[in-house]
Amino acid sequence: MKRTLTFLAASTMLATPALAENLSVVGSWSSLPLHKQYETPFWSETLPAASGGNISVELTTHNQMSLGLGDIYPLLGQGVYDVAMTVADYAVADAPELEGLDVPLLALTADEARAMVDAARPLVSDIYRDRFNSHVLAIAPYPPQVVFCNHEIAGLDDLKGLKVRASGRMTAKLLEALGAEGVNVSFSEVPGALQNGVVDCAVTGAGSGYSAGWWEVSTHLLPIPLGGWDSVVTAINMDKWNSLNADTQALISSEIASGFEGPAWDNAQDALVNDIACLTGNGECPAGEARSMKLVEASDADFARARDILTSEVLPDWAERAGGDWAKRWNESVGQVVGVTIE
Repeated sequence: MKRTLTFLAASTMLATPALAENLSVVGSWSSLPLHKQYETPFWSETLPAASGGNISVELTTHNQMSLGLGDIYPLLGQGVYDVAMTVADYAVADAPELEGLDVPLLALTADEARAMVDAARPLVSDIYRDRFNSHVLAIAPYPPQVVFCNHEIAGLDDLKGLKVRASGRMTAKLLEALGAEGVNVSFSEVPGALQNGVVDCAVTGAGSGYSAGWWEVSTHLLPIPLGGWDSVVTAINMDKWNSLNADTQALISSEIASGFEGPAWDNAQDALVNDIACLTGNGECPAGEARSMKLVEASDADFARARDILTSEVLPDWAERAGGDWAKRWNESVGQVVGVTIE
């Protein structure tokens, strides 16, 4: 009987992550839907429950910690916290090759964007391993990065001469090629910048703009994905990851795919439609009160011109900055999915 009880106890320990693990997790913007609807439930409830209580999580966000946006992943690599997630574009100063993850205008639907991300994931994993001593757990989207303007516009041509806050370096390059002036303003400072004329327009996700009240200080909405899909990368410190046993690693990988990444992507397309309705009043707004921004429809000519600039100027410029064989790797992965080749 004694030997039987010992065997049963040992079997139980092998069937679950054997050691209790506490993870310190730094989420993305606390006020935005991705954190409220997906990050918080997953880290606070789903993963701890799936582990049978073996994994506990201390969750905060980078804005609650007053972290510099460019510091989030370097601090992760140093082990200041275990897990972090934020927009990949915030890290391109340290890793210019990372710009190839979220290229503007190449994906017009959530399915297309996810196919791009899936193709880019091996590249992103290498970047986070080498640049930030981290293991990539998930890549989730904000909805497409559209254009909010506190200025009369009727199409893409009207951005010429305007000061526009870009959502990333590649977007800034595209805006400059269109004749606009790219301005670097942090997300939290945009409402004041729009109100005071520091910028005429700003690029962010439609849902993010709705949640942050950009409709109060802007009048026109151009729903062209000028800033891509603002991919949010969730990564874990590599030393922490390697310290976990194989069962715990497998559990986290499986649960984050099904309980966080998948639902965020599944909701992305409907979210865009709903967010535009909420901002313009054109349709039902499930998030709250609909606003009355003017919807500016992008023409086929707008898309054609912007995409031509992207392929002839912006992507070759990125390939030169990234150096090495990154353009070749991009062509063989993302480029094949979207039908674009960097010459």
